[in-house]
Amino acid sequence: MSENVVVKLTSLSSKGGCGCKIGPADLSQVLRELPAGEPNPDLLVGLDTSDDAGVYRLNDELALVQTVDFFTPIVDDPYSFGQIAAANALSDVYAMGGRPLTVLNIVAFPIQKLDKKVLADILRGAADKVKEAGATLAGGHSIDDNEPKFGLSVTGLVHPAKVKTNAGARPGDKLILTKPIGVGIMTTSIKKDALSEAEVQRVTEVMSTLNKKAAEIMEPYDVHGCTDVTGFGLLGHAAEMAKASGAGIRISRSAVPVLPRVRELAEAGFVPGGTKNNYAHLQGTVTFSDHMDQIDQWMLCDAVTSGGLLISVSDDKAAALHAELREAGVEAAIIGEVVSEHPGKITVTE
Repeated sequence: MSENVVVKLTSLSSKGGCGCKIGPADLSQVLRELPAGEPNPDLLVGLDTSDDAGVYRLNDELALVQTVDFFTPIVDDPYSFGQIAAANALSDVYAMGGRPLTVLNIVAFPIQKLDKKVLADILRGAADKVKEAGATLAGGHSIDDNEPKFGLSVTGLVHPAKVKTNAGARPGDKLILTKPIGVGIMTTSIKKDALSEAEVQRVTEVMSTLNKKAAEIMEPYDVHGCTDVTGFGLLGHAAEMAKASGAGIRISRSAVPVLPRVRELAEAGFVPGGTKNNYAHLQGTVTFSDHMDQIDQWMLCDAVTSGGLLISVSDDKAAALHAELREAGVEAAIIGEVVSEHPGKITVTE
């Protein structure tokens, strides 16, 4: 944690974490205007499937994984903010089956308005998380900005034959989620001073936990598809997986791990705009059980920051993978399955 510098970072921005992403509906309208690039057989993963990172093949044994992610403060403590931002950016490489190699810091900071130690603490938090990941800080770029923002550009490595994408889910697979949801609702509550210190610590631990362990454990299980759950929420990223894979997805609401008090906080009105945007975007894509109320639906669409991996693995390997993840301390749960019916759609049951 930071020492001797008291600043409420979350008060310096209107949105926080991955909740400040441009919404999926607006983003899709922009991206469709991009000119088609020249086909390149070495670009193994590009823009086509809304995946977590790009993958470029260097040779038959090696491919680069490239991603970038940055956002506004999600917690008030600068050191924790740096850790969370770093864990979130590194997660994209893990979701592709790769290992992070080098990182570049991306900094926007009101250098004349905030104590410089605040920025130093943000960078220190990120550096510690990068070290934990086994990656190397190679540099960065900074600008003077009224609203603080921080993140990383990450380059990783993966064998071309071992790339995991959101397009690989197969009917019959089970879906495993490796972190609880509800982060967006809880971090919105931080801005409103509605959480206890212990609750802030709990959600901070979830966001700052690397997906490294989960990625390493899943590697030998011949996982068919993978993505990480971030700003578009569990159902938003599951919908991307369903569309890219040409399959349907069925999720059990009661099986999804949710952080404590999330429903209570949502009922009190602490639902971020990003969560509601996700919900609106998924109309026509998701069918909810008639027994689920609006709060249940918002919770499953909640805009997550630095969430877990959503793993699609064959039914005969799912129980063993789930057990190994749990034994290693990963908060994993089997939350649903991939089906052949209703390709590109999500069904949520009780």
